[in-house]
Amino acid sequence: MTLLHICPRDAWLEARAAGEYAADTLATEGFIHLSRRDQVLRPADLRFRGQSGLVLLEIEESRLTAPLEWEPGVPDADVLYPHVYGPIPLAAVVAVHAFPPLPDGTFEIPPGVG
Repeated sequence: MTLLHICPRDAWLEARAAGEYAADTLATEGFIHLSRRDQVLRPADLRFRGQSGLVLLEIEESRLTAPLEWEPGVPDADVLYPHVYGPIPLAAVVAVHAFPPLPDGTFEIPPGVG
């Protein structure tokens, strides 16, 4: 299954140099937030509204080396979101897409996102 993660382009470039991706939430919350394709616009619009300089990572679940758990989201406690409890190896990232906001600050899924 392909999962998605929103991150600043600069953080992705740093990850490429480091050999793995570790979002800031790994240090502050203990995990990295991921989404299914049908879920990603909710956190995008809530957490990143109007932000530019973002990319959308496509991550192949079977290539993750850290544990993946499906847990309630905030504020969507009735919806389970995937959380990975460790860094994401570069080999798990199968595509990277520019993720600019629309003029009203919301997002849409870029063409070609699996």
